[in-house]
Amino acid sequence: MERRMREYEEARLDSARTAARLLFASAVTAPRIGGVDVVSIQLVEDRDDIEDLAITMEKMADDNPAWEFFRSDAVQVRDSDVVLIMADRRSGHDPMDSNCNLCGYLICDQWRQAEKLPEEPSVAFRGPFCLLRSMNAAYALNGAVTLARQLGIDHTIKMSVGAAAIRKGLVPHKCGIALGFLASVTEKSPFRDLPKAWDEYNNLALQNRLINRLFPVFRSIYC
Repeated sequence: MERRMREYEEARLDSARTAARLLFASAVTAPRIGGVDVVSIQLVEDRDDIEDLAITMEKMADDNPAWEFFRSDAVQVRDSDVVLIMADRRSGHDPMDSNCNLCGYLICDQWRQAEKLPEEPSVAFRGPFCLLRSMNAAYALNGAVTLARQLGIDHTIKMSVGAAAIRKGLVPHKCGIALGFLASVTEKSPFRDLPKAWDEYNNLALQNRLINRLFPVFRSIYC
């Protein structure tokens, strides 16, 4: 029985990682404005790297009161089998020069002269950004989402994951906007129907509390 359970878990993880590579390919081949490759896509599947990303998100929750939801997002990162980080490499420093006004400025030269947001712990993304450039990352995400639906892979998109990835240096340093794509192959989606305060009452947190309560008892008996 134990061997069967281990084989099931190995097959589950293998299927998730195989699907992640297909999602990666779909994101890479998604359309780009101008047909130029300007999107950075990182595949994170090592459990230690995923845990580091979740820890960074929990630390960032202390930097800004509005980021309290980063804690529950961190739980969802831990429950993911793989994480894709997608970012645009030019939206923060090289506008499209189309004077589209999407960024709020009349012409692109005004955008160039605008002062960037300060590099502070409470700032997630140092805008302003060229929205036409950032749409390339949205196209890549759409490619991954479309295929994930066809494959039946549970998934979600998180701004908090992208912000943590930038802070950890998982994307090129000139990337302005980054978003995280979480994927999981489990019986119950870890991204849907979550109760409030999920960061306090998730499965891992409850297991840790149980262990912390029982370990002193076992130690006093057997040690």
